[in-house]
Amino acid sequence: MQTLQAVIVGAVQGISEFLPISSSAHIVFAQSLYKLFCGVQFLGDVGSEEIFFDIMVHLATLLAVLIFFFKDIVDIVKAFFVGLIKKDYTSVDFKTAVFIIAATPVTCIVALLLKEPTHALVENPKFVSLFLIVTGFILFFSEKLKSQNKEMNLKTSLWTGLAQGLAVFPGLSRSGLTIATQVFLGIDRVKAARFSFLMSIPVILGASMVYPLLEIDFTQMAKFNYTAIGWGFLTSFVVGYLCIKYFMKLLGKITLKCFSYYCFVVGLAMFVLFSVCHRL
Repeated sequence: MQTLQAVIVGAVQGISEFLPISSSAHIVFAQSLYKLFCGVQFLGDVGSEEIFFDIMVHLATLLAVLIFFFKDIVDIVKAFFVGLIKKDYTSVDFKTAVFIIAATPVTCIVALLLKEPTHALVENPKFVSLFLIVTGFILFFSEKLKSQNKEMNLKTSLWTGLAQGLAVFPGLSRSGLTIATQVFLGIDRVKAARFSFLMSIPVILGASMVYPLLEIDFTQMAKFNYTAIGWGFLTSFVVGYLCIKYFMKLLGKITLKCFSYYCFVVGLAMFVLFSVCHRL
C-alpha cells in the first residue's frame, strides 16, 4: 500500500461517511478509476493489509464522531444509568439511549443476512452506481413526502435501524438512509443527523472488533505499511470531523434534495463511464 493511495481513500472515507452520498460507493469509484487511468489495481487484491486499513479508516471516522459528540454521549450514558437507578424514564437522553439500543440489533441482523449476497457487488462499479442513484431517489422523496414534525419514538428508531442495515448494499448511503427514514417519518433534519451519527457508534465499533478476527491473517501484520495506514487514518479523522461539523450546520439551511441531485449526477456519470469502458 502506498501513502498517496491511503491518503486518497482516507479523504474519501472522511468526506463520504457522514455526507449522505455513500462512502462505499465513492471508495469503489476511487479504486476503479485509479485502476482505469493508471492501469493498476488501486489497493491490489483484497488481503489482510487492505482489510486492516479499511477498519482503521472506519475507526478514524468513529473517533471523529466520539470527539464531536463527546458531551452528548456522556449525557446520554449518564441519563441512561440514572434513569435505570431512579426508575425515571422520561428524559430525552434516556430515551435516546433506549432508541439506539433498540435499533442496533435490527441493524446487525439485517446486515448479517445481506452480507454474503451483497459482497460481490463491491467488485462491479456499475451496480454500485445504480445503488447510488437509488440513494438519490430515497433522499429526494423523503423530503417531498415527509410527515408533519414529530418527536423520535421507538417505532421510528426501529425503522432507522432497519435502514442502517440495508446500507450494507454498496452505494446505499448509511447516513443517507438513516436520516431520510427519520425525515420521512417527521423528524427534523438536524435531529435526524445527530441520531444517525450517534447510532453508528456501536455498529462501527462492533464491526471493527469482530471483523478482524474473522478476516485478517495476523501473521502478515509485520509486513503492513503502517506509515501509509497512519496517514490514511489521520486524513480520515480530520476530514471526517470537519464534515460532521459543517454538515450539521448545513442541514439547517438546505434540504436532502441537494444531496439527491449529487447522487443522481455522480451515479449516472459513473454508470455511463464504466459501461463504456467495459465495452472497450
